[in-house]
Amino acid sequence: MTLEAAGVTGTEETVYRLLVTMGRATAREVADRAGLEPEHTRHVLDALAAKNLVSQSDGLPRQYRPTPPDVALLPRLKRRADALDLARAEATALLESYRETMRRQDLGQLIEVITGAEALRQHLRQIQDGARDEMLWFCKAQYVAMPSGSNRAEFDALARGVRYRVLYEKAFFDDEGAVDNVVEGVRAGEMARAVPDLPLRLAVADRAIAICPLVPGGPDGSPEEPTSALVRDSNLLAALVALFERYWEDAVPLDVDDTGAVSGTDAAGAPDPLGATDRRLLALLVAGVADKAVATQMGLSRRTVQRRIQRLMELAGATTRMQLAWQAARRGWL
Repeated sequence: MTLEAAGVTGTEETVYRLLVTMGRATAREVADRAGLEPEHTRHVLDALAAKNLVSQSDGLPRQYRPTPPDVALLPRLKRRADALDLARAEATALLESYRETMRRQDLGQLIEVITGAEALRQHLRQIQDGARDEMLWFCKAQYVAMPSGSNRAEFDALARGVRYRVLYEKAFFDDEGAVDNVVEGVRAGEMARAVPDLPLRLAVADRAIAICPLVPGGPDGSPEEPTSALVRDSNLLAALVALFERYWEDAVPLDVDDTGAVSGTDAAGAPDPLGATDRRLLALLVAGVADKAVATQMGLSRRTVQRRIQRLMELAGATTRMQLAWQAARRGWL
């Protein structure tokens, strides 16, 4: 039965197909061709007529003609498809409600304990393979499960458009091969910054699931197998994301030049990244002076002023001018 999705039974489909090939026919002619009882054939034809798949003449003996398939079937299939989409959306909403209820009633739905380095590696690969938008990472020195350079899942994710924001603590770069591996990641699209120290190891996928070790680990940590937590959507997960964002704001961007040299690994920004012109521009901007007036006072074109402001925003890691003003004050640029 190929027309079941349109609400047509097997027998109805057989009769309809016969009528399509015959053009028009009486119930007895259809019964003879289909090998059905005449009375049963009339019931099937009446059912097809109720579904607007056939029409019937007024004269006797009554003849039946098939409705063109594009008129008879396509609208029915579209209605079925729309209903299926609606049911799928409702099922998804019900599933989310179910999960929310389970999360509230069962702690195991919120936090899953992962024991062992191999299990930790497997879960880290899985959340990266499933990531669609963004991965957030805290990378501390002395690996627990993934030696530096072994996380090839990152490059697969970067290739399909997942954004990686990675924070490295200063001591991380003392590990063998660490700098080369960071260079490879940055060149592949990773956004990397450095801080003096990180409070914990952390990986967050799409702000929906996170993994963080529960006890110290690594060659210089606990000799026991690492124990980690897989945290799903909850206030705890929101707190971990907020912790990442707070450290990200204060971190120093890592820059890789054409030779592969990396600057910023000491987690200290340049002592004076701005010249006198940029400082004056910032002062006017923070004072609320419009771009046109800034350009006039500084003897610059309006486009040059806007270009310099954009450069300052990139330097400060700001996405709005308000954030630029805040970062400028915090970094002592004013």
